[in-house]
Amino acid sequence: MEIILKTIITCPHCSFQKEESMPTDSCVYFYECSNCHKILKAKEGDCCVYCSYATIPCPPIQGDKKCC
Repeated sequence: MEIILKTIITCPHCSFQKEESMPTDSCVYFYECSNCHKILKAKEGDCCVYCSYATIPCPPIQGDKKCC
């Protein structure tokens, strides 16, 4: 299975969307929206902000591996 590194993250506060590149070697626990500047935190049960707010989950989850 091919791992996708580009995703669209959507701010739950202002609905702003931005394409981002996901790292393959670390988890992103916090993310600042470039529109409203609110800090996003992963939802309970999710390993990172990409798994919570993006169109594609993080690379480790895509590869059926444990996230950070």
